[in-house]
Amino acid sequence: MQQIKKAAVLGSGVMGSGIAAHLANIGIPTLLLDIVPRELTDEEKAKGLTLDDKAVRNRISEAGRQKLLKQKPAPLTSKKNLALIEAGNFDDDMERLKDVDWVIEVVVENLNIKKQVFEKVDQYRKQGSVVSSNTSGISVEVMAEGRSEDFKKHFLGTHFFNPPRYLKLLEVIPTKNTDAEVLAFMKQFGEDVLGKGVVEAKDTPNFIANRIGTYGLLVTVQEMQKGGYSVGEVDSVTGPLIGRPKSATFRTLDVVGLDTFVHVANNVYELVDGKEREAFEIPAFIKEMLNKGWLGSKSGQGFFLKQGKEILELDPQTLEYGPRKKLSTAATELSKQEKGTANKMKALVYADDRAGKLLWNILSPVLIYSAELLGTIADDVAAIDKAMKWGFGWELGPFETWDAIGVEKSVKKMEESGGEIPSWIHEMLEKGFTSFYKEEEGNLYFYQNGEYKLVEENPKVINLKRLKQQKGVIKKNSGASLVDLGDGVALLEFHSKSNAIGLDIIQMINFSIDEVEKNFKGLVIGNQGKNFSVGANLAMILMEAQDDNIYELDMVVRHFQQAMMKIKYSSKPVVSAPFGMTLGGGTEVCLPTAHIQASSETYMGLVEVGVGLIPGGGGNKELYIKHLESMPNGIEFDLQKVANKVFESIAMAKVSTSGEEARDNNFLNFADGISVNGDHLLYDAKQAVLTLHEKGYMPPIRKKVPVTGETGYATLLLGAKAMMYSGYISEHDMKIAKKLAYVIAGGKVPFGTEVDEQYLLDLEREAFLSLLAEPKTLQRMQHMLVKGKPLRN
Repeated sequence: MQQIKKAAVLGSGVMGSGIAAHLANIGIPTLLLDIVPRELTDEEKAKGLTLDDKAVRNRISEAGRQKLLKQKPAPLTSKKNLALIEAGNFDDDMERLKDVDWVIEVVVENLNIKKQVFEKVDQYRKQGSVVSSNTSGISVEVMAEGRSEDFKKHFLGTHFFNPPRYLKLLEVIPTKNTDAEVLAFMKQFGEDVLGKGVVEAKDTPNFIANRIGTYGLLVTVQEMQKGGYSVGEVDSVTGPLIGRPKSATFRTLDVVGLDTFVHVANNVYELVDGKEREAFEIPAFIKEMLNKGWLGSKSGQGFFLKQGKEILELDPQTLEYGPRKKLSTAATELSKQEKGTANKMKALVYADDRAGKLLWNILSPVLIYSAELLGTIADDVAAIDKAMKWGFGWELGPFETWDAIGVEKSVKKMEESGGEIPSWIHEMLEKGFTSFYKEEEGNLYFYQNGEYKLVEENPKVINLKRLKQQKGVIKKNSGASLVDLGDGVALLEFHSKSNAIGLDIIQMINFSIDEVEKNFKGLVIGNQGKNFSVGANLAMILMEAQDDNIYELDMVVRHFQQAMMKIKYSSKPVVSAPFGMTLGGGTEVCLPTAHIQASSETYMGLVEVGVGLIPGGGGNKELYIKHLESMPNGIEFDLQKVANKVFESIAMAKVSTSGEEARDNNFLNFADGISVNGDHLLYDAKQAVLTLHEKGYMPPIRKKVPVTGETGYATLLLGAKAMMYSGYISEHDMKIAKKLAYVIAGGKVPFGTEVDEQYLLDLEREAFLSLLAEPKTLQRMQHMLVKGKPLRN
């Protein structure tokens, strides 16, 4: 039975160290190897070191390892994971490959060097260990030539996308000798353990995503030049408007690095011919940019240049920078009123204006190219679409885009403008199939060879939209729906704007708990929006506060607090499944649940101080209790230190940068779970409900809570006062800090007094409402709603 308990990454550059970090994040000890330096640095000479010293010999891989702590976005989910990565070198440590289960090669993209590395790997690896290459363009088949039988059986391509922690796609490329069981194992391991979206690709130049993505980028550059568009104009319509990342086209190239992009494009250019080869030729002005060292973000300038607060765009003809332009036409304005990317696309590509023409001329060649490559780069349309969505962040893959704009209508227009449509698409239309996908009874099918085939998903992938089509909804209102997840588990899904919590969601929480206590084994609180929840409905609270409706607000806060207590003391287990932004009220919903099953990418924090408030839904109390419960039983601990830590976390509006960091900050405890694959989050949360149910779940016993009282309050204020006198916080910040300290200390009681939860909730509610009467708090709330960032007043 194949298992991966230890790994080795050969090559410690940005990609190699990033893959090592991703392995460390999931708990796999990893050996990171690189070459031995040929000469000493001045620093090493000053220390009296020689080329024989271990510190010198491991310098290159150790530098790659240390850079992980400084890189942004952070490759590590927690800094402590660095301890799982050990630096070494190719000369001294290759024999240690006998202890690892997976060897990943990430050295320079040069076939001869790779073959030399694999010769050594073959010499030292243990039989049965997996060996893979992270190449983005060299033939996987050719790399394995001349290797032993066992090596070939266990060898394949595993192409990660950069940065490995954040980009979902993993292209797995078998050779003709790769053992079918090894391939199946690596695909499953990639999905279940590495948390990736795995697509099997064929051994062709640049595989799937880079082949189509690079083609699309080059077509866009050529179209920009042909149509006389500016860099900024192109970016203004090739981003979120058509379901692509905010970085659109040229900002993406700046982030990726022009050198990397050109290298990937040249991979294909060298290996294809005819019209395709022409398409991959690098435009002259990009070569000129390369010569000047204008590589993008890493060199400080590329297609864009930041000067002070202004961002300037490059003129490809003069290579001078000027003000950034935007393309605004009747079609772009009209498309903004359309709901959903598919409708926006349709409104744009058929429009007869500058934006419509640009998008048609960019999209139609990419759709035709994707169709031409079917069977060459991947076996089916679903694999190509998944690769583009997971690797390039497209909302719709090429064939989904084609469906969105209408296959028949677009094919007609393509042919009218001289496009050559692959024969299989004509055959498909002649047989009466007018779309690449169809949905039936909540199942998704894709077209292949004259029939529709089921899109096979990992059973751990729950698609809420399709589940609701299959099973319907138990009850819903404007803010949330209660859905049957199957196996006796219900799901409460938020779907208000930004999943902000208002009275509609509070009402559904109460209904859901009642319904689950009667008819289900337990409840999951989760959704598949952009973020779990950005907190309470700030606009509603501000409106009531401006109208002096303190009675109304008091009622809303009471209802929210009571709903949170209902979650906590429900007779059936409630499991929350946070991911993405889980802020303020979003965190307050998670803290009282019986179990938190967080996504690895969960950004969790009580951030109310940023809008001049403190948490009002029980967040202060629950975080304090979570900290107390993390203390070992029967061991004396310092109550004041616990209060200090909670105070600091809330006063500084600390937000975790991962699920693991949320655990380091005590928002999660060690019994709570973390799902590395976000697509498996609801499945994992459902399993947690079933496990709790099977173990005979009992709600927590209502206990009194020890607080620090008056002396603790004075201690908490000392630090805040020092910050005010040093000019770090304003008088209004101090006012908020006082209220927060009073709530966490438990008011005017002696140190160590045990109080009940309702007493703490009352303190919290009074403090929250009193801050809502402050003009400066209202200014902060208004500023956050209008500008989207905190105001320091």
